[in-house]
Amino acid sequence: MKEIVNQIVNQIKSLRIGEIVNGKIIGVGRSSVFIDLTPYGTGIIYGKEFFQAKDILKNLKIGDTVAGKVIELENENGYIELSLKEADIELTLVSLKEKKEKGENIKVKILKANKGGLVTEISGMSAFLPVSQLSPKHYPKVEEGDKSKILIELQQFIGKELEVKILDLDLREGKLILSEKAKDTEKLKEDLKKYKSGDIIEGKISGITDFGAFIKFDKELEGLIHISELDWQLINNPSEIVKVGDKVKAKIIEISNNKIFLSLKALKEDPWIGIEKKYKKTDIVKGKITKFNPFGAFVQIEPKIQGLIHVSEFGTAAKMKEMLELNKDYNFQILLINPKQHRMSLKLKRFVREDEPKGEV
Repeated sequence: MKEIVNQIVNQIKSLRIGEIVNGKIIGVGRSSVFIDLTPYGTGIIYGKEFFQAKDILKNLKIGDTVAGKVIELENENGYIELSLKEADIELTLVSLKEKKEKGENIKVKILKANKGGLVTEISGMSAFLPVSQLSPKHYPKVEEGDKSKILIELQQFIGKELEVKILDLDLREGKLILSEKAKDTEKLKEDLKKYKSGDIIEGKISGITDFGAFIKFDKELEGLIHISELDWQLINNPSEIVKVGDKVKAKIIEISNNKIFLSLKALKEDPWIGIEKKYKKTDIVKGKITKFNPFGAFVQIEPKIQGLIHVSEFGTAAKMKEMLELNKDYNFQILLINPKQHRMSLKLKRFVREDEPKGEV
């Protein structure tokens, strides 16, 4: 008998606070549940731990097996105190970590939306799906990046199911970041093998943002035309050049990190070809101020030819804006012209000295 008692005592001593143990429910009180933890003894869930685990316990009955985390080895009544909630969280995190490592796809139901993305829940744990991690099909293509419009687009997903992968899991803080586009990576890689830089594709404009336009082609593929690749002229808004639904041809200029970058202007005649025959260094030309930047002002010489007058010609950006007005014409002198780099540097004519030579500057 003494040996049996000693054996039981040693087994109890082998338990550690924080350890997760399994046992069968053998009794239920008004605010407590008793668990058979043979050979360790009897476990109990009561008090705060009972109320925190109510959602778990309501689906359980006597005889069911549960997992509990040891929070006290022996209380005043000789029971081993357990936490079902903590055990559930810990086991959930372990399961999610395994899913992340295996790259498993998970179906989730969207519960909320905010300007940054979508909120859902996995095994009772809050999870976030950022806008940037949505698949191209679901990415909100909103003109000018209007956040209130983005939110309206995202709210349409509330109540819907999406298939995602776990992108990031912080076990300490319990942060769970999801990605929808990650699940399509392998298929996308395979589809992209058909294309290379320089290929011409044909598709439809599927969305417009402040930074460019998206083209959908080959059924599921989607590429981006950056605003600078829409046309040779300076563009303030992509909708000046294309509209959603337009059928267009574009040239693939880069495939990188499973993303396709396209160009419309690469298929248009370069207006800078032969420009040196029309304009030369020191020529006086008329141009319209189209845009201010911290480093200078853009000047439209022809519909698709832009020059730049540097801010240093005025001393400060404030002085530059005092002397120049948007959409107003001025006379300029060409300081430099480089057709290959599509560059033309200008000087306001009033700054040109009468005795300045008309040749090299």
